Amino acid sequence: MRYEYIKEGRFLSRPNRFIAHVEIDGQDTICHVKNTGRCRELLTPGASVFLEYHPKAAMAGRKTSYDLVAVRKGELLINMDSQAPNQAAWEWIHRVPFLEASGGVRTADSTGSGRYAADSADSGPRLVPTDIRREVTHGDSRFDLAFLLREPEGRRPDRPAFMEVKGVTLEEDRLALFPDAPTERGVKHLRGLIHAREEGFETYVLFLIQMKGIRAFSPNDKTHPAFGDALRDADKAGVHILALDCLVTPEGMTAGEPIPVRL
Repeated sequence: MRYEYIKEGRFLSRPNRFIAHVEIDGQDTICHVKNTGRCRELLTPGASVFLEYHPKAAMAGRKTSYDLVAVRKGELLINMDSQAPNQAAWEWIHRVPFLEASGGVRTADSTGSGRYAADSADSGPRLVPTDIRREVTHGDSRFDLAFLLREPEGRRPDRPAFMEVKGVTLEEDRLALFPDAPTERGVKHLRGLIHAREEGFETYVLFLIQMKGIRAFSPNDKTHPAFGDALRDADKAGVHILALDCLVTPEGMTAGEPIPVRL
């Protein structure tokens, strides 16, 4: 996914979760923050940030002409647009060659070497996602993506599947962590995936890490232990847990390579 009219600035302050003061061309400018999370480790005074400029903001009834979409944290460039992961996942699933089914949960082995369980001999069949849709309701849950999984040989009926997408911006020592704040909504999504799996659907949770240079992903048990517990329950129930890093530039973000998941 790509932005238009990108401008670099210097972060000054964030008086509330919706807006930030950014120095742009020497001027203190009020910008919209496209992430209502805390992001305290990212938006520090003086940080280099990137903004999408909207030249027709006034005509569109916008209160600000800029959206804050990315930030530099040391050597890392991190996309912090909370809408970007769903779009990047949508683009990714249309080009991914296959997804594992029935046993291909992507977790790192006990040595932390980064070997994936989905790469082992007892992995399920490789299925191609088709008929992909967004924002599909099932029971009391609404999942980001729904699709059918088709065997290339066509020997079995298509398998219906759901996927929930979570954007990850929190990084500590090149370990990606989710969530960065307690999320009861996130726990509910995992419980919904578990329930759908029990009904016979293939189910996935995709953690899209909005940066490169990450060595592994883990649930943030320190911040929200209930989410970590729910993720481990999902793993045991057969929900597929995927993590991908992203190629991030000031102009956009593209889903990249698989990252080991450590539960």
